[in-house]
Amino acid sequence: MFQAGKAGAGTGECMEKDYKVELLAPAGSPEGFYGAVHAGADAVYLAGDRFGARAYAENFTDRELTECIRYGHMLGRKIYLTVNTLLKEEEMDGLYAYLVPFYEAGLDAVIVQDLGVLRFVRTYFPGLDIHVSTQMAVTGSGGALLLKKMGVKRIIPARELSLAELCSMKRQTGLEIETFIHGAMCYCYSGQCLFSSILGGRSGNRGRCAQPCRLPYSIGTGRGKECYPLSLKDMCTIDQIPALIQAGIDSFKIEGRMKKPEYAAGVTDVYRRYIDYYYELREKMGVQEADRAYRVKKEDRNCLGSLYIRSGVESGYYFRRNGGEMVTMDSPAYSKTDEALLATIREKHLDAPLKIPVEAAAYFHVGMPARVVLQWGECRCEVTGQEVEPASRQPISADNVRKQLGKLGESCFYAERITVELDGNSFYPLKQINELRREAVAALEQEILSFRGYGVPGKALSAREGTGEPCREEGGREQNLNGEGPGPKETCPQKGFVLSVSSVRQLQTVAEWISCQDAGEAMRFYVDGDLLVKSWAEAKPYCRQLSSRGRIYAALPVILRESDREYLEKLYALAAESGMFSGFLARSMEGAGFLDGKGRAFVCRLDAGIYVWNKWAMAEAASFGDGFCLPWELKASEQKGLPDTLPAEKIVYGRIPMMITANCLFRTGGQCRRKTGDRHITVLKDRLRKEFPVMADCLHCTNVIYNSVPLSLHQELDRWRGRADLRMDFTLETGEEVRAVLDTFFHNAPFPMKEYTTGHERRGVL
Repeated sequence: MFQAGKAGAGTGECMEKDYKVELLAPAGSPEGFYGAVHAGADAVYLAGDRFGARAYAENFTDRELTECIRYGHMLGRKIYLTVNTLLKEEEMDGLYAYLVPFYEAGLDAVIVQDLGVLRFVRTYFPGLDIHVSTQMAVTGSGGALLLKKMGVKRIIPARELSLAELCSMKRQTGLEIETFIHGAMCYCYSGQCLFSSILGGRSGNRGRCAQPCRLPYSIGTGRGKECYPLSLKDMCTIDQIPALIQAGIDSFKIEGRMKKPEYAAGVTDVYRRYIDYYYELREKMGVQEADRAYRVKKEDRNCLGSLYIRSGVESGYYFRRNGGEMVTMDSPAYSKTDEALLATIREKHLDAPLKIPVEAAAYFHVGMPARVVLQWGECRCEVTGQEVEPASRQPISADNVRKQLGKLGESCFYAERITVELDGNSFYPLKQINELRREAVAALEQEILSFRGYGVPGKALSAREGTGEPCREEGGREQNLNGEGPGPKETCPQKGFVLSVSSVRQLQTVAEWISCQDAGEAMRFYVDGDLLVKSWAEAKPYCRQLSSRGRIYAALPVILRESDREYLEKLYALAAESGMFSGFLARSMEGAGFLDGKGRAFVCRLDAGIYVWNKWAMAEAASFGDGFCLPWELKASEQKGLPDTLPAEKIVYGRIPMMITANCLFRTGGQCRRKTGDRHITVLKDRLRKEFPVMADCLHCTNVIYNSVPLSLHQELDRWRGRADLRMDFTLETGEEVRAVLDTFFHNAPFPMKEYTTGHERRGVL
């Protein structure tokens, strides 16, 4: 376990950086933005009226957002724009016009999930930093290094990573790391949740999650007691600030763009004070003594607990893999919010704007040009006007000049001191004094922006300049929309079938069934990596049998963590030494990154969890993959609208994975099964008595929650033949069920299951 005062303990010798951690606050509205800034945020993340993963937040108009960018930069704060949803092909057309005004206003970075958005921003908006959202579920250095090749500067890893894993990622990649320190927690690895999407068409990948994880369920096949096993407690790490700082994390992120402005300001204020407090302790007494001296006051802990927090809080996954203590089993409701506290926060941070103190000076001497000077620190601006005339009747007074210079209400400044020099008989029109003041304010604003590193705003490339095909990338790689790049290329003479198996019994059934069929279909086989690693002796003859009928690929786990490194090396060596395998199925960015790090000696197919929703994403996927799987959430017409520049496959049968989780239903119930085997099955039952199978994978310490009924497109095959390889995923099926499904798809036999779904084939998602 990572401990305060021992920054290198169990972390791969992670070194703390030599600058202060960034405090990053949320803003769902302009009021929330100003509150967060006034409360001490170093940076703010927010969304415009499109493409943000909080579609139901108030969000910002274009004008409000550009004003916030300028205001934030005047105060030395950074602004990050969330463009962290998956975009359909037709939506990409509006991305350029949407981003241009923010880019030219000096936006500091965009936060992205979609590989197509990543490529688009890199192509058209040079110099704009790209941060990868936690929605991309980056779980290790392999995926992070792959994204670094794509031009990414910062990773917001999966929330499930430990402090030791974060240190390892930082050390191995050199990328900036941003992690959550406070707020709501998702039960599923972010970006891998299809629960809301499949049940109601509201996709979490589109910012419209209906939060089915906050509903009651019972566990097991009987009539168990209903509870809230998928509802995690909110995160609060105010007590762990010393350990998190020592880990070298670059940015501390507060969750909550959907919450009220008082929440953003209040939580930011508390964390600002304690981050500064800890750094002050270290300056006075050193690291170890500071760790021992660090204390959180009861009133500040109570303040955090009174601001839109669910009953009970935990420190997240930083110091544990999972556990029932992280779950709000009894109720996911929010605790009562202290109205008096909200009023105090509003008065302190929301009612009065934050201003920069400046010194003003004015010089009015007859026969000389009028001069007004504004100064903030080393930034000084002087503007001159017409010559000062002698007064024919009433001369200007020093008090009148001070009054006019002090009218800075709409600017970012307030006059801390005003000096006036004038001749006793000077005259200058008040209107022109006001004009000089406005010119001086504008000049000083620009001087301060330049001082803070914001010079002349950048210009987006035109459509002709930024075609994206081809595009020279970091390290000299060149790629284009046809996916030309390093690594072996897969060629397939015709569109055929893909069969994926996850148990020895399924593998045996497929091998025996295929051996009895005519060799008329092009075939590809995915064999679960766990099966190969654990049961190679038993699986080997069936793999050899299948290799005579098609190509075999080892399927990597969906979630890969630092603890899986030895497993990956073993699986890779097995595939290389056996001579039977053509490549791998990468189910995550970490899996793709691992294979990329091996020099692409094998073909790399990309699974549905590596999202390809548009041609830009397809082009980016082609830089590290040799084929992809059409995504679960696009309807048929949208899938068919994608270009055919990268080999595609479509899942026509299988259990849809609704959630991939680090927490475990068995362990939450106090019955960890790790010592009794690698895979265990239970059932999650909702209020309508629908049963969702749950597979606990103890080898990788994950749970997969599947849909209550399988997906089957056996009646849609004619619409897809020749367009993509047709894939059948076998996960929980018995050998007899596998055989029956194969007979349905190959020989038009009756479908063996009573119920099934066609998923998003026709309805798509919002």
